Amino acid sequence: MKIGVLALQGAFREHIQVLNTLGCKAIEIKKSEQLDEINGLIIPGGESTTIGRLMNVYQLFDKIVSKANGGMPVFGTCAGCVILAKDIENSAQPRLGLMDITVTRNAFGRQVDSFEADLNIPELGENPFKGVFIRAPIIKRVESNVEVMAKIAGNIVMVRQDNLMACSFHPELTLDKRIHQYFLNMVIKAMNN
Repeated sequence: MKIGVLALQGAFREHIQVLNTLGCKAIEIKKSEQLDEINGLIIPGGESTTIGRLMNVYQLFDKIVSKANGGMPVFGTCAGCVILAKDIENSAQPRLGLMDITVTRNAFGRQVDSFEADLNIPELGENPFKGVFIRAPIIKRVESNVEVMAKIAGNIVMVRQDNLMACSFHPELTLDKRIHQYFLNMVIKAMNN
């Protein structure tokens, strides 16, 4: 199994480190042809407008959409969540538009408003997951085909839609590897179908 981490900007190295500790081969994705080598893709946090612009420059959009529509699991964290969304409030920035969700960028405030919070994510077991929120988006609306996996103060911060998953926070910045393992399990299931 080989997982790609979009490596145009943002926290891609941290995702690769977590994947490596889970015994998974992880590669930095910078070119369209590299997408043919992988079984799953993580779109990391960073600056969503910059990531979207660079995805255009490197002609990655169509290939990622095609692979995702073909069943390849894709996981977006923070800015990656924004990139996966069909709708972004008050923004016309480039996005994949794969998930039937509407997001609001930087909804929790600026960098100085960053925080950590315990999240109840039933799919991961009873122990809470420590979410690291840095200029995080909120998932404002979801369609009926989208499963809400976690909320904080009534705000949706983690969702899944078939082979797609997105969260507002940075799971790669904690020592808790359960979300990455959950994604790897999605990839294994997709490979066996």
